[in-house]
Amino acid sequence: MKDALIDDLQKALQEEQLDGWLFYSFRGSDPIAENILGLDRTQLATRRWAYFVPAHGEPQKVLHAIEPHSLDGLPGNERVYLPWQQLHAQLKAAIGGARRVAMQYSPMNAIPYISRVDAGTVELVRSFGVDVVSSADLVQVFEAVWTAEQLDGHLYAARNLREIVDVAFREVGRRMREGVATDEFEIQEFIWSEFASRGLISSDRPIVSVNANSADPHYAPEPDRKSPIREGDFLLLDIWAKRPEAGAVYGDITWTGYVGSEVPARYEEIFQIVRAGRDAAISLVESRHGQGVLHGWEVDDAARNSIAKAGYGEYFIHRTGHSIHEEDHGNGANIDNLETEDTRRLMIGTCFSIEPGVYLKGDFGVRSEVDVFLGEDGPMVTGGPIQEHVIPVLGQ
Repeated sequence: MKDALIDDLQKALQEEQLDGWLFYSFRGSDPIAENILGLDRTQLATRRWAYFVPAHGEPQKVLHAIEPHSLDGLPGNERVYLPWQQLHAQLKAAIGGARRVAMQYSPMNAIPYISRVDAGTVELVRSFGVDVVSSADLVQVFEAVWTAEQLDGHLYAARNLREIVDVAFREVGRRMREGVATDEFEIQEFIWSEFASRGLISSDRPIVSVNANSADPHYAPEPDRKSPIREGDFLLLDIWAKRPEAGAVYGDITWTGYVGSEVPARYEEIFQIVRAGRDAAISLVESRHGQGVLHGWEVDDAARNSIAKAGYGEYFIHRTGHSIHEEDHGNGANIDNLETEDTRRLMIGTCFSIEPGVYLKGDFGVRSEVDVFLGEDGPMVTGGPIQEHVIPVLGQ
């Protein structure tokens, strides 16, 4: 398996016309390296190590004398150091004649997900006459592209999440009709139990927020911080989950509703502005399939420009979307030209959310979130149908 990994790494390096990929970590500083190389994170590692994979030839390990087994599971020639001078010499020798080398580095820290190597180590490698370039797109190949099994698992999660949204809205409606007092935390617990009954897990509890709380994108109720849900409230549900199997990937969606039978015009007006931004982003992805490289920042611009033209640009306070993989926020390209300018290309086999929002502080906030998988035959919005109007919770 490890030999197959090296073959895949070298194939990717050749395609990118790079001389090699230098993995480096100190006390777990680079989880991306650990993930890609399949390292055991429970193993004691208190000293610096490096692993150089050349585009051609044998990989090279650079290991501390008291931790010479840190990379035992990987193939390659071992170079052991003790004093720091030997570290420098062995690292230079490991890189050899390579002149253009990828590292987990992002110029100007433009993409912080990738910036795992400290500036001093980059300076050291450059002192060897090496051009250090970002591994951002290489990382996507190994940390964002899905297998067929992962896509199947995502589709299962997406389908069930979509059903849970409907079930949760119906449960809120039932409690209102029967006069059962309820709050955000109780509905969060209800959704959590739905995850369990459908064989889903999540790293975090879902977002259930009403009224002004929905204007905080990352608000989530807690036992000692929760608001009641009453008739006449605006209600936002943001839920993400995956199957429990190793390698499973997430689904992530957001819907909004009104706890009543007829949605007030103001809520529907803002929702339609958000919907237009969401659909502008989806349309760009669909229209550009097979037409050359598309970047995350371009899709963010499509949604953001739509919302800005409607007069609400200043209320769209986060990126349009994020990469989705084994973590809900993965290491692939984000749909972002606000928090970062994500210049990574959107790759076939990857998935990302599209979730624009308008947040009116102290009043309410609307977000509409879908997941988009980029297949060979074109983009696919998963877990449909997607939301077209604010849901009248008591009108269903």
